Amino acid sequence: MGRARWVPVVALLVLAPWAAEASWGGFPVTWYPLLVLFLGPLYGGAAVLIREAARRSGGGWPVIVLLAAAFGVVQAGLVDQSLFNPGFLDDTEFAGAAPGFAERALDYVGNHVLLSICAPIMLVEAFFRDRRPWLGNRGLAGVGVLYLLGSLLIFADDEGGRKGFLLSPAQSGLAVTVIVVLVGSALLPRWRRAPRPGAGWVPHPLLFGTLVLAVHLGLWLATGWTGVVVRVAVIVSAVVLVSVWSRRAAWAPRHVVAGWSAGLVAAAVGAAFAPAYVPTSTVLAVVSDVAVVVLAVALAAGAYRASVGEVEARGAEFR
Repeated sequence: MGRARWVPVVALLVLAPWAAEASWGGFPVTWYPLLVLFLGPLYGGAAVLIREAARRSGGGWPVIVLLAAAFGVVQAGLVDQSLFNPGFLDDTEFAGAAPGFAERALDYVGNHVLLSICAPIMLVEAFFRDRRPWLGNRGLAGVGVLYLLGSLLIFADDEGGRKGFLLSPAQSGLAVTVIVVLVGSALLPRWRRAPRPGAGWVPHPLLFGTLVLAVHLGLWLATGWTGVVVRVAVIVSAVVLVSVWSRRAAWAPRHVVAGWSAGLVAAAVGAAFAPAYVPTSTVLAVVSDVAVVVLAVALAAGAYRASVGEVEARGAEFR
């Protein structure tokens, strides 16, 4: 496969843990180096592995999204087990605010799809303009070991990771079943077929990003079972629309950048309303909230600028 391209790999190892745990206000800026050091192997390793699997197979974004969802279930269901543990947040600033299981499933897995995997991959690919595989087999194996060690570190931390909770056999079976279905779906050969681009209207990338941002912000108002129904409807609608638009000739890499960037910016805006996991002074909280918005907007704008004029081979990958 040629020489490994380690610069984008390192960039993803650094960016993924920040996006996963800090972009929405989970930790103050003073914690950023620790996030990269301790969570880089976990989130960054998973993002690299998923990205390499999708680019090696030619499956593109559908495969990335499906594997990102599988990772979300692995992480929240099997590693830190927050998906099934209603007391997961009891020792944080979120104590007493744990949502029900259905909301946790959408929030935790959805945030892993958006922030842990897809947004970081989008940013790194946009800046480097490189959708080829980055690693050879040995490099891929090394990142795999790194990811496993990162996962074991969280799982083994009984108080800080799983909070003393352990899955029941039924819960383990449910999580594993969902993971197998998602991974199996990602392996379907249909994602590697390249249909001929068709004609038809596609929203301008900036309009598309604005619509996605508005939807993210609007979903903040949807809570409880009503919120669950609304979110499921939005996810289904988004999949259908993007499936149609991405197979039209006017769809471009800028649409991908705008869509995932909108979610990242929405998360950063929400940092002003979300407490950090750890007690934080008012001054540091304000500085952190401003910093995360500035970083998210700068990254999104830079990625969009880098993608302007980029031409990409059409295929069944939502580009």
